[in-house]
Order: sequence, then structure tokens, then C-alpha cells
Amino acid sequence: MHGMTIVNGLSVDVEDWFQVGAFEHTIAREDWDGLELRVGDNVARILDLFDEAGVKATFFTLGWIAERNRTVMRAIVDRGHELASHGYDHARVFTLSRTEFAEDLAKSRAILEDAAGQAITGYRAPSFSIDARNRWAHEVLAEHGYAYSSSVAPIVHDHYGWRDAPRFAFDPVPGSELVEIPVTTAILRGKRLAAGGGGFFRVLPYGFSRWAIRQVNAEGRPAVFYFHPWEVDPGQPRVASAPMRSRLRHYTNLSRMAGKLSDLLGDFAWGRMDALAAREKPRSLDWAA
Repeated sequence: MHGMTIVNGLSVDVEDWFQVGAFEHTIAREDWDGLELRVGDNVARILDLFDEAGVKATFFTLGWIAERNRTVMRAIVDRGHELASHGYDHARVFTLSRTEFAEDLAKSRAILEDAAGQAITGYRAPSFSIDARNRWAHEVLAEHGYAYSSSVAPIVHDHYGWRDAPRFAFDPVPGSELVEIPVTTAILRGKRLAAGGGGFFRVLPYGFSRWAIRQVNAEGRPAVFYFHPWEVDPGQPRVASAPMRSRLRHYTNLSRMAGKLSDLLGDFAWGRMDALAAREKPRSLDWAA
């Protein structure tokens, strides 16, 4: 089944069911510690799924999660996967000052490295929240010695998006070693479509994702796919007080997610994001807009 010569980037954004953008105005951060933690069991299921498929991935993890799930962090690295940073508590980067972002990076990295016993060299912004408003965030990542970021969604979306960003790897800080690896988009009738996973993968027919990844690979580039542990958990609590649109986004097709993932893992070749970034770095170009 792995006839593809291009190894795509497989990633998991490790946050629990109550920490998602869809509920950020419904569930307060100060209430998180009183809620049921389900991420550990869900990550364990994902690790088994990856083992069955024979693939390795990157787990972009919140520092808040790592503090409370140290054994899960060790399981991730002990089974050959990369642990990377997703910030501390899912604050969108464009809501932070430069100083606050630097503090968030340092805090989350220290927690992750202590929990896993490995250096953290990759970063993904919560909700892909590095965009045209806060290009300085890449400079801060470079100053902190990160090898790569996968924090840009080069589309228009109501929650995020940097429409004019490159679709593929680029150097956001000329002269630095940092490379940005945007999440995957496909082109249809001249328009960019989000095709890198998450809710789009759950809601749309699997055939759309297969077509999109094949299109990207046909261009000679790797796709970047992501999902969340809560997406394989149809038994999670329901947040009845959230807006209808948020509930539809969050709960649609949860029971189908594991099966669709199995199809995806079998149809394409997948690997860790740090390895993908190392391969793509020589192909990235200094970019200024």
C-alpha cells in the first residue's frame, strides 16, 4: 500500500476535548482542572493505531497537558515518535505580545523536555495563529533555536489563516535555520482549499483528502496532515452550552474518525515532522512579502 515515494508529515495536536478553539468562549481556562481528562487514553489509542500501520508521527503537545500526563509523554518518545511544542495552554499567538510569546515558548519547552527527556525543536501555534498580523513570531522562534515551525494555514478561514503565505516550505526569517512548513492546501479552480486534516477530514468524504494529498504529491511535495486525540473519542462529554455551529464542528463524525485514519495511513507514506522539515529546508527560499 505504501507505493508513494514521498513521505508525508503526520502530526497530532495534543490537547483535550475542552481546550479547543470551538469552546474557548464557553469553557474558561480556570475551570480546566475540574474537568475530566481524557487525552491520555486517547493518545494511547493513537499510538496503537500508528503501531499497527507502522508509521511514526509528531505530537505537538500543550505544556499544560504534559504537566499532567508525564507517562504519556514518555510513551510517545519511547515508541519512536517526536514530541514537539504546541505552546502552554492553547493561547492563540496573535493574542500575545512578543514578550508573552517568548515566555510561553520557554515555559512549555521546559515542561516538555523535562517530561520526555528529549530536546524540543519543533513548534505549532495553537489554531495556526501565526499570520500576517504577527510575523515577528517567527523571529522569536528563531531566537529560541527552533528548527522548524508548522504554524501557518495559507488559506482564508473564520478562525485563522494567512491567505498570501506560501503553500510549501519557506524561510520566514532570512539568515536563520528556521523553516516554516504550512499545513496542506489543495488547488481547485484556482482557489486554495484546506486539506490538511482536522474537522475538514472528519466532515468531508475520505475521497477528498485522498485526492488532495495525491495532488500535492504529484507536485513533488509532501503533505502535512494533523488531527487531535479528542477526534477519536466519540464518548467524550457534550458541551450543550456551546453555540450550535461549534458543536457541529466538534462532534460531527467522531465515530468514523479512527476508520478514516486507518485508510489514510494505509494509502500514503507517513513520517515525523522533524524529518520532513530537514528534507524540505534545502528547498525553502527566503521569502519577504
